[in-house]
Amino acid sequence: MIKIVSATPQDDYSLILAFDNGTKRVFDVRPYLDKGIFVELKDLMYFRQVRVAFNTVQWPHEQDFAPETLYLESKELVNAS
Repeated sequence: MIKIVSATPQDDYSLILAFDNGTKRVFDVRPYLDKGIFVELKDLMYFRQVRVAFNTVQWPHEQDFAPETLYLESKELVNAS
């Protein structure tokens, strides 16, 4: 299983994810912002507090996504450095 190395929040509610296989992908969080525990992520200041933990991304109040969701529902960045 590949692992997430870093997660960089963007102002459009997406995350740039770097994986240990050298790929970078973009995960769009917007489809989740009106659902249950993810509503709090609408606060951009809170959204920016994302961190990598337990091979996934997590926010202070423990919102997270399954690593498989992050990889499968993200799009690869072309020419990412």
